Amino acid sequence: MTPETLFMIANPLALMGWLALAIAPLAPRLIDLFAGWVLPGLLSLAYAVLMLVHFADAPGGFQTLADVQALFTDADVALAGWVHYLAFDLFIGAWILRDARREGFAHWVVLPILPFVFLVGPAGFVAYLALKLLRRGIQSTDSEARHG
Repeated sequence: MTPETLFMIANPLALMGWLALAIAPLAPRLIDLFAGWVLPGLLSLAYAVLMLVHFADAPGGFQTLADVQALFTDADVALAGWVHYLAFDLFIGAWILRDARREGFAHWVVLPILPFVFLVGPAGFVAYLALKLLRRGIQSTDSEARHG
C-alpha cells in the first residue's frame, strides 16, 4: 500500500474519533473506549509498523534539526510522523474530556477546545490547562469571598 493510500485511511479514522468525542455525552464510556483507546491504539500500531519497516532505510535521524528535516523527506517516515500526531492528539483529546468530566465541566465548555487539540495539539492542551487554572482561580476567589 502506498503512503498516500495509508494517509487517506488514517485521516478519516482520526476524524471519526474526533467526531465521536464531540458527541461524547450521548455514550461517554463507549465513546471513550472507541475514541480514547481503540482508535489511538490502532493509529499507534500503524505508526510502529511504519517506523519498524521504513526507519532504518530513511535518510537523516534525530541528532540535529537538519537530520530531522532529512528524515521527513522520506514519504513513509513523514506518514509515520503524521500518524503519530493523529494518534497522540486524539488520545489527548479523549483524556481532556475524561478529565473535564471528573472536574465537573459541562461538555459544551470543553467542546471548543477540541478543534485546537486536533489542529494544533499542544496549543489545545495548553488551552485546556488554562481553562482549568482559570476555573480554580475563580473558585478560590469565590470561596475566599464567602468565608472572608
